[in-house]
Amino acid sequence: MQAGPFETVRATVDGTRGELVLDRPDKLNPLSNHTLHEIELAARWFDEHHDLKVVVVSGAGRAFSAGADLSAFTGDATMEDRQVGWRMGRALEEMRAVTVARLQGWCIGGGVVVASACDLRIAGQSTRFSIPEVDLGIPLTWGGIPRLVREIGPARTKELVMTCRPFDAAEALSIGFLNRVVPDEKLDAEVEALVTTLTSKAKLALLETKAHVNAVTEAMVGTGRSWADADALYAGLRDEEGRAKAAEYVARVTKKG
Repeated sequence: MQAGPFETVRATVDGTRGELVLDRPDKLNPLSNHTLHEIELAARWFDEHHDLKVVVVSGAGRAFSAGADLSAFTGDATMEDRQVGWRMGRALEEMRAVTVARLQGWCIGGGVVVASACDLRIAGQSTRFSIPEVDLGIPLTWGGIPRLVREIGPARTKELVMTCRPFDAAEALSIGFLNRVVPDEKLDAEVEALVTTLTSKAKLALLETKAHVNAVTEAMVGTGRSWADADALYAGLRDEEGRAKAAEYVARVTKKG
């Protein structure tokens, strides 16, 4: 069964298993406001399927996600638009089914936030991560800060977000962001093995375990308290120094390319 019609994602359910695919591979699956809204709608749609146990979240093509499509964000956006990234993260995290992020290629900025909202994460060994928002003159939003603090701790979150340095799958595993790193050619098989293990469990015990862990970590970190961080994003988009830093970043990336 397929949800939709969606334009930038694919959402399907087959019995106890679902798939959510970021589906703009020609652009490395950027996250526009429209895509964020479709992820939110898909997450709510999955909750309508009461036999569902596991949803695999992936990116089509050679990357998981190139991150936020900044061309789609403007300083005069409505409050509804400003909150769509936060709502996306909450909807993904609050799904009843267990979510497994399948990561390959680049996972950048907002893509890291999407992955952090999933319950479990498996990456191919060549996967690379980057959180370039500060280099772009904007803060990391969409609830990304509390989720990273939850997964890797405050000091590591500060380092990776403030320095913007890329890191590889081995480091992501060592700091606790990933559950497993496997050879690229074995990524699909490892994801399938994990899904098979999870779907073999009793649904009540499986999903109540997810709900219990989420309740504990919400009390510890409180991702819901990040609802206003969108204001900081749009302030950054209007900040003169921030725009200058963004131009410098784009120039560096273009020169390297």
